[in-house]
Amino acid sequence: MSDIKKNEMHLNFLAVSDNEAFARTAVAAFVANLNPTIEELADIRTSVSEAVTNAIIHGYGNDGNGIVYMDCTIENMTVEIKVRDEGSGIEDVELAMQPFYTSMPNLERSGMGFAVMEAFMDAVQVKSEVGHGTTVTMKKNIAKENRV
Repeated sequence: MSDIKKNEMHLNFLAVSDNEAFARTAVAAFVANLNPTIEELADIRTSVSEAVTNAIIHGYGNDGNGIVYMDCTIENMTVEIKVRDEGSGIEDVELAMQPFYTSMPNLERSGMGFAVMEAFMDAVQVKSEVGHGTTVTMKKNIAKENRV
């Protein structure tokens, strides 16, 4: 197992649903050297999935246009993942982060994306500007006792 002190990964991909699985897989491969537990890895993958899906569906209206930007940093045993879009933005971030709130009830969205991210990650921050996009920053501390 390598002793990673700091590492970075930057990805840009089209805002299409097929790329959500790519984003999850890329992040999982990126954090693999930290030797996360299966649960930690599942938490990260699920949170990335929610953030990328939000960017595609809510940021860009699922129209196949736009780019999702994902920046990942490992520093010591903490993974920071930023998922950013340049889409429509969120008018009321506090409201959007409430469980079961959805801006698209006609699409049968559950409104649990941010709640899932907050449950699975150690920190979640959302910054948004209407008409300019949204950045979701998530952090996960990987337990040192997992290291081999």
